[in-house]
Formats: sequence, C-alpha cells, structure tokens
Amino acid sequence: MTDRNLKIFILIVFTFSLSISTAFPQENELVAPDLFDENLVQPNYHYEYIPDFTYDLIKERVDKMDSEMSFELNDRIFSFIQYFTVRNRDYTKMVLARKDLFFPLFEETLAEHEMPDDIKYLSIIESGLDPQIRSRVGAMGLWQFMPATGRMYGMDINWDIDERMDPEQSTEAAAKYLKSLYRMFGDWELALAAYNCGPGNVRKAIRRSGGKKKFWEIYNYLPRETRGYVPQFQAMMYILRHLDAHNLHLEEPTYSFATESIRFERAFTLDKLSELTNLCLSDLEKLNPAVKRRKIPESHKSMAIRVPVNQANFVKENFAWIADSLGNELRPLLASDKLIYRSEDEKLDEIERNTITYRVQSGDNLGKIAQNYRVSVSQIKEWNNLSSNLIRVGQRLTLHAPEGAAPSRTIAKVQTNSNGQKTYVVQPGDSLWIISRRFAGLTVDQLKRLNNLNSTQIKPGQRLIIG
Repeated sequence: MTDRNLKIFILIVFTFSLSISTAFPQENELVAPDLFDENLVQPNYHYEYIPDFTYDLIKERVDKMDSEMSFELNDRIFSFIQYFTVRNRDYTKMVLARKDLFFPLFEETLAEHEMPDDIKYLSIIESGLDPQIRSRVGAMGLWQFMPATGRMYGMDINWDIDERMDPEQSTEAAAKYLKSLYRMFGDWELALAAYNCGPGNVRKAIRRSGGKKKFWEIYNYLPRETRGYVPQFQAMMYILRHLDAHNLHLEEPTYSFATESIRFERAFTLDKLSELTNLCLSDLEKLNPAVKRRKIPESHKSMAIRVPVNQANFVKENFAWIADSLGNELRPLLASDKLIYRSEDEKLDEIERNTITYRVQSGDNLGKIAQNYRVSVSQIKEWNNLSSNLIRVGQRLTLHAPEGAAPSRTIAKVQTNSNGQKTYVVQPGDSLWIISRRFAGLTVDQLKRLNNLNSTQIKPGQRLIIG
C-alpha cells in the first residue's frame, strides 16, 4: 500500500470511530445540549431589543408604585409610555445619560423643601436635563424659567450671566415656585399644570369645569400643551422606575464628578483661568453653564466658580498669584489699545458694556458711530434690527458699548507730577502684582512703600507713585 493510500485509510477509520462515539455516548459521558431546543432558547436582551408590554401589565406595575404623587394609569399616560419606550427611545436614553449629573442635586433640594422626590422628573419634560437649552419663547435652563419669573426668584439675567442656567439656583427657585403653586391649589397635578401654563389658566379651567379641582376633571379645559405636559411627567415617573423591564440601558453611562466652588473676587475669563491652571476649558463651561461667553464681569466678580474637586487644591494653594494674574483680563479698552479678534462679533465678548441710546446726528453714518463707540457696524445693525446701513437724522440707536467708550477724555495711565515723580492711574482689574509686572524693576513691596500702603487693596482711578 502506498503512503498516500495508507493516509486515506487511516482518515476513514478515524472518522467512522468518531461518528460511532457521538451517536452512542458511553455511560456517564456528558452530551452537549441541542442548541436549537426551543425550551433552552433564551431571550436576546440586545441594546436594541424592545420588550413587548400590554396596558394591563403596565397598570399592574403602576399600582405597585410607591409615590407621594397621585398617579392612576389611563390611555393618555399609556400612550406616552409607549412613545418614550418604543418610538422615541433615543430621547429617553439621552436623559438617562444626564440624570446622574443633576438628580442628586434635585433630590437634596426637594428633601430640604419637604416636597415629593418624584418632582425631579419634571426637569426631563421641561428641558431634557440640558441646563443651557432655550425655548422658542425665551425660557431657559433645566427648569425653563422665563426672564420675569427668574428675576422674581432672584436670578440675575444680563449680557454675561444668566442664572436661569445655573443648576443650583434654578433648582432652588423651581422648588420654591412649585411649592407656592401647591399651596395655591392643594394638588400636585394642578401645581404641575400651573407651572406649565400659569396659575391663571388653571383657575380659568377650574371655573369652566364648574368648580372641579382635580387635573383629570379639568383636563378638557386646559391649554393643549398642558394636557400633554402632566401625562408626560407621569410617564417618566413610571419609566425611570422600570428601566430593566423596557431594556433601557446605556452602553456608556455618564458619571458625575465632585466639584468645589471658589470665589476669585474679580472679573476674568474662563479662558484665562484655564490657561493659568490647566483646567479643561470645556469642563469649566459645563460646570458653570450660567456664564455666557466664558466671561465673569465686574458686576459678578463675587460669583463662585465650580472646579473639579481633584484640581481645587492646586487653585487654592496658588490662589494669590492666580487671582492677580486674572485681574487685568477685563479692564476697559483705551483708545490706544489694539486688539485682535477672530471676528467682528467677538469684539464685545471680552470687555464690559454700557447700554447707550444714541441719537443720530447730521453727518453720521454707521461706520462713524461704530468707530466712536468701539463697536462694529454688524453689531449696531443686529442690536437695532437694521437690514441696511441707511440711518436718518434723529433716529435712536441702541448701542452696547464698552465702559469708557463714549467720546470723552480718557485719563492717561502714566503721568509725571511737578516733583518729577511718575504716577500711574489704577485701571479696573489692576492689582499691585500686575502693576509691578508692567514696569521693569518695580516690586509689590516698593509700590507699597512708595505709596504708604498697609495692604494690597487698590481701586480704579487711584494714583500710585511708580518712580
């Protein structure tokens, strides 16, 4: 027998013996299960898998829920449960990715005000847990405060700061407002409805219903948006308690990180703080959403800035020189200053503003006015809704100009007095350390000695001897 034939013979014998041992297993030998036995097939809980459910199954779960909020399942709520668990799962997963960033704050605030914990889900319906979201009518933040209501609850709203976007302040304000609405109507569902459409509309619905005082009793008399608002909230109350039942899981969960608040007591930009401390600028922006255009203005210099707690020690240990280095960031522009911006519209993002009403004079044009007030033509057009460069004598224009930008005499920063001494006029944002760095050979101690200063405190407009 040739070698080739011998190999073929051995292969046939081996295959035959293997088939016999598989067909007739020996005693006590383990046999692999039939992978296609329908009794052994397990459900595939893939991230895209959507479990089936019925109205009766959801009702059974709802009836077992423990909540201080009244909640009885009906077709309207069930339709929103279907929407958020089937048709728009992406929205639900989006808020799941954000909830750990804000729910601990919500829970703490609601507990302090002795309010139902479930109210925390309302922010999901209001904002999708986005602290910087803006509605089409101008409501802002996690709890969607309109400007007037925000100011009523002590939140500052201006060109640089909008505290409606501050999670802590807006949550505190929302708790107070909701609590006042609950005292007004004695029912949490009506309080939520009033939060959405205003207490006046809820009172009107109560009158039109003949004096009924439950949400579902006045449902048909409420504004259309509010009729969907409360059921959406109740759908979220159910869904976030039963995420596993609907296979709502995140492939990459988001985790919050601890922060510490630090006050620098001066105007500055987050860009400069990031540069000095190596703090991630995007982290600073996320942790301080109320800061618009990354600027802390002079009017809010006492504002606390949140930084990651693992980097807070570096900032505190080096606080003196960091604060001094931040101090000259936002001084008013002088006529001699030449700044470079990425675009014309950024010119006012780094400096203090005054709102000025300017009356157009004979011979004026937008270019001349813009030059006089150190703004851009495009900004003047935007602020005044101008579609062209045409203006008329007597027309009133609103200008958001830098402090000191109005045509007026500017005090020279360095002067020489009659004794031959050089003096320096302190600018907003200046510190002794910053001034010492501007003039070669000058130290903070020398400045204090030359000017008989007992501390490092100085103020804008003060004259200091520098040599």
